[in-house]
Amino acid sequence: MRHRVGKYLTRLACFLLGVSAIGIALFLFVYVFWKGRGVISLSFLLDSPSGVPVGTDGGIFPALIGSIFLGGLSALMGGLLGIGAALYLAFYLDRKWLSVLVNTAILGLSGIPSILFGLVGYTLLIYKLGIGRSLLCASISVAAMIVPFVSIRAKKIFEEKRRGYMEESLGLGLSKEYTLRKLILPHCASELLGTVALGMAYGMGAVAPILYTGAVMQADIPRKLTDPFMSLPYHLYMLVNNGFSLEYAFGTAFVLMAFLLLVQLLCKGVTSLQERKESR
Repeated sequence: MRHRVGKYLTRLACFLLGVSAIGIALFLFVYVFWKGRGVISLSFLLDSPSGVPVGTDGGIFPALIGSIFLGGLSALMGGLLGIGAALYLAFYLDRKWLSVLVNTAILGLSGIPSILFGLVGYTLLIYKLGIGRSLLCASISVAAMIVPFVSIRAKKIFEEKRRGYMEESLGLGLSKEYTLRKLILPHCASELLGTVALGMAYGMGAVAPILYTGAVMQADIPRKLTDPFMSLPYHLYMLVNNGFSLEYAFGTAFVLMAFLLLVQLLCKGVTSLQERKESR
């Protein structure tokens, strides 16, 4: 009897927690949309910001494109570095004490507040090197922030494949490098893509790393890496922080949430298609 009651209570608790999580997510989307419904339109997506102060009229097109550029560039740099670090940790780092040291460093790096990445980026890239506030400086700062995020998750993916593919391949006389290029990396490609996409979404939603390094309140679409740029989270931050327009802030927030959700759904779809091909 006690076992049966415990089983039903566990099921009920899991059900309530699951429904609560879904309810919170839906509430956030509906609430943000409802508060910004007056400005959300096609022109809001395609026009540049205007009004006095800037951002209280017009649209968010330069901020949307700037966020896409920032996310793509930082994901490219941070993804390559993170996956490279994960490959080294999973397949080449044999000394246990060094492995513990490097893993501890990466975990510590993942816990650093994002504002510090912006501060270091500003000090090294802008103050010391004189590059100037730009898309390049902001992307480097965000890439540094997502490297541990990607590395930790990619390492888990590689470790799941190491025992199977690597041990069998080495037993057949194949080299480690050949196994990585021809078997492990192609097999893990969809999962790695999803990991990098998560890192991209994480970086695109951050304000602190770009606060000092490249984001501005008003700019055209960046045509080169050394141009300053607009970003959705920075635009949202400025609208709320300066008390310009809460309605436009909520409209910007909804577009940012919807765009990040779209990125995740696309990557999930690619992963699902890859898994179906492998299961056939």
